[in-house]
Amino acid sequence: MATFVERKSRLTIVKRLHGRDSQAMTQAVLELASQLQDKLKTLTVDHGKEFANYQAIEQRTGTPVYFAHAYSPHERGSNENRNRVLRRFIPKGQAIEELSDYQLVQINWYLNSRPLKCLNWHTPIEIFLLNLRH
Repeated sequence: MATFVERKSRLTIVKRLHGRDSQAMTQAVLELASQLQDKLKTLTVDHGKEFANYQAIEQRTGTPVYFAHAYSPHERGSNENRNRVLRRFIPKGQAIEELSDYQLVQINWYLNSRPLKCLNWHTPIEIFLLNLRH
């Protein structure tokens, strides 16, 4: 499973990966980049093996990939926070294969339609769509 969090709006996208390797993550990032077109500016990732192909991502999308320092989850605070909320639905150890596509869509909807204090009680989807216009 991969989680992508847009920094400004906290919009969260949870995608099912077709493996736990760098090839599966690269494919997921390339799909996301094609969906967002020129809206994807940068990626900040951890030091996991799934980002071994970061050069291919940079080359094919034109998006710089930055690595957080090792053992510094606070450098990816929004992502860590959203992952914690996600764990309410998918506890550690539960296989994501057990979730239907419908359930995954519902989880994404919940994460993005919930008002957040840091967004002045607006939802991530509201802020994301507002920012798309500008």
